[in-house]
Amino acid sequence: MSVTRRELITGAAAGATGLVVGGVLGKTLGGDDGGGGGGDSGLSGQAEAVAKARDLNSENVTRAVKTFVPPGAKPGDKNADEFFLFSSGGHSGQILVIGVPSMRLLKVIGVFAPEPWQGHGYGADSSDSVIKAGTDSKNKPSSAARGPLTWGDTHHPALSETKGEYDGRFVYINDRANGRIAMVDLRDFKTKQILDVPNLDSSHGGVFCTPNTEYVHISTMSPTLVDPSKAEKALETFKDSFRGYSTFLKVDQKTGKMDLAQSFQVELPPYTQDLADSGKLSSEGWVFINSYNSEMASGGNLTGGKPIEVGASANDFDYMHIINWKKAETVVGSKSKVMNGMRVIPLETAVAEGILYLAPEPKSPHGVDVHPGGNYISVGGKLDPHVTIYGFDKIKAAIDGKQFEKNDPFGVPILKLDAVRAGSVEVGLGPLHTQYDDKGYGYISLFLDSAVAKFSVGEPYFKGADAFKLVDKLPVHYNIGHLVAMEGDTVKPAGKYLVALNKWSIDRFPVVGTLKPQNFQLVDLTGEKMEILTDMPIGIGEPHYVQGIRADRIKAWEVYPVGTNPLTMEKDPNAIADKGEKIQRTGSTVEIWSTVRRSQFKPDNISVKQGDKVIIHLTNIETTPDATHGFSIPRYNVNVSLDPGEAATVEFTADAKGAFAFYCTEFCSALHLEMQGWLLVS
Repeated sequence: MSVTRRELITGAAAGATGLVVGGVLGKTLGGDDGGGGGGDSGLSGQAEAVAKARDLNSENVTRAVKTFVPPGAKPGDKNADEFFLFSSGGHSGQILVIGVPSMRLLKVIGVFAPEPWQGHGYGADSSDSVIKAGTDSKNKPSSAARGPLTWGDTHHPALSETKGEYDGRFVYINDRANGRIAMVDLRDFKTKQILDVPNLDSSHGGVFCTPNTEYVHISTMSPTLVDPSKAEKALETFKDSFRGYSTFLKVDQKTGKMDLAQSFQVELPPYTQDLADSGKLSSEGWVFINSYNSEMASGGNLTGGKPIEVGASANDFDYMHIINWKKAETVVGSKSKVMNGMRVIPLETAVAEGILYLAPEPKSPHGVDVHPGGNYISVGGKLDPHVTIYGFDKIKAAIDGKQFEKNDPFGVPILKLDAVRAGSVEVGLGPLHTQYDDKGYGYISLFLDSAVAKFSVGEPYFKGADAFKLVDKLPVHYNIGHLVAMEGDTVKPAGKYLVALNKWSIDRFPVVGTLKPQNFQLVDLTGEKMEILTDMPIGIGEPHYVQGIRADRIKAWEVYPVGTNPLTMEKDPNAIADKGEKIQRTGSTVEIWSTVRRSQFKPDNISVKQGDKVIIHLTNIETTPDATHGFSIPRYNVNVSLDPGEAATVEFTADAKGAFAFYCTEFCSALHLEMQGWLLVS
C-alpha cells in the first residue's frame, strides 16, 4: 500500500494499521497528547524502538513523516519537496533557497556580497563585473564615489510572473541598505545584474513584479535628499529637501535584465515608504505602497528634540499610496524630467494627472497585501490590533466621486477612510504582513503576540457575517516578522503550507554563542486548525521576506552547453575546446586559453614577468552534471568556480613575484589533489 503526503497530512491513511505510515497518524493508534514517550508512538518493530529510544511520541513522529523527503526525490515525486522558498538572506547579502516541506537549505545564491564557494566576486569577469556595475555613483544624487560595495542587506525577493502566476524564470531582490536591486536567472541560479537605482539611497519592502513582469518595482524607504549640496540644513527644511520615488524598472523578457532607458519613477512625498504590492485582476495596473512618518519627523534627541520613533508615531493615521502605473506609463514620455539618468514624473504632475492618491491607514503600518482576486488590500498597522481591509471597487468609486477628506501638504488628495474601507478584523497585537491561501483566508503575522492569525477576507468566498472574521490563531516562537504561504502572492495561491519567519529563537535551539539563529517554522494549513510541523534555524543572516513557488515551475539547467558565459547565457567568444589551449604574449599582456577537466588544467605551467597583465580564459569542458571545478591562485585573491560547460575569464596584474601553485578548489576526482599547476612570476 502506498500513502501520499496529502493523505498523511489529512489523516486519510489513519486506518492503515500495521504499517509505519499508518501507525504514526495519531491518537487513534495509541498516541497521547504530546507528553508521552516512544512507548505511545503507535509504531511497531524497528521504528517503534527508534521512537522509544529517542523519547518521541506519536505527534513527534507524525510531524517527522509529514516533512520527510527521502534522498533522491525529485519535483513531481509524491514524496519530494513540493515548493521552493526564495528567502532574503538579510545581512548576508544573499538569497537562500529552501525546500518545503523538508525545510532543507538547498542553496545560497551569491548576490550583493562575495560568496567564496561559488567564486562570486573573487576574480571571474561574470561575477566581478556584476558587483562592480552595481555601485554606480553617477546615478545617485551625490558626487561622492562610494567605491565597490561588497555587502548588501537583502530584504524582499520578487519572482517573475505571467498572468499573475509565478513562472520560474527570474527572481529580483533589493538591497535595503543602498537602494540597489539585483536579478537572478533561475536557469542557473546566478546573479546576472545589480542595478544601483537612480535617486534611491535605501529601499525596504517595495519590490514586486507586475502581473506579466512588464516591470519590477522598487521604492524608497527613507526619502532621498534631492540636492546633496544642501545636506547641512536638510533636516531643518525636511519637507522641501527630501522626496520619495516609486520606481518601475522595465524588464527585458528574454534576459530578465532591467533597462533604465525604458524605466521611470513617480515622485512621492517625503514620507517613509515601506511595503508595496501590485494590483492584480480587478486592480491590475495599480500599485499600493504603505508609509509611515507622515509627520516627517527627523529626530534630534541629543539636542532636546523628540526621538524619531516618537515623532513618527504622533499622528493617528499614516497614508497608503495608490498609484495608477498604467496611467503613469502614458504620461512619462511627455511630462517627465530626467534626474540622474532616470525619467521622473514630478509630484505635482502625478497629482494633476490622477496618478497618485492617498488613503488613511493605521499608523506605523508594515504590510500592504493584495488579495488573489485583486479587490481587497489588507494593511496591518503595528500599533493597531486590527487588520484593515480596503476594497479596490470602493477606492475606484471614491476617486471617481471625488470623495476626498483633504489634500496632504503636497497637494495629494486623501480619500475618505469610510469610503474605501471594506472591513476590519481584530487579530491581535502588532499585526504586520498578510499572505493568502486557496480558500479565501488571509494569514497575518502578529509581532507582539508572537502568533499567526487566520481570518476570512470577503467575496467570493465569504459573505455577510462570515466575511472579515477571525477564525484561528497559532502561537509561534518568537516575535514573527514576515510570513509566506505557498504562492500566496499570486492570483492562484497553493495553500497547504505557511512558513513563519521568527526574529527570536531564544530557547528553541542549542546555545551556539550570543548571536542566536533566526527561526523559520513550517505550519500545516490543511486541517481545521493551523499546526506547527518543524523548526528550521537560519544561522546565515536575518531573513526578512520570502516567496514560495511550486518546485515544478523551476526549469533549471543541470549543465551548460560547453563554453557558455553565465553572464550572457550564450557561448563565450574566448571559450575553447580540447586541444585549443595556448599562451600568447602581446607587449606586457599575457593571455592564456585554458581547458579544465577532471585532474588537470591545460596548460598547467604559466610563466610571466612581474608587472605583466595576465588574462586567463578558462573553459570547463566537462559535460557530466556536478562536475564542477575550481581555479584558485594563492595570494592573488583569485577564486573561480566553473560549473560543467562554463567559461570564465580572470584578469589581474602579476605584481608579486614568486612561484604560486594554483589548484582546483572543488573535490572533483580521485586525483583531485594532483589537479594543480604553477604560476611563475619572475
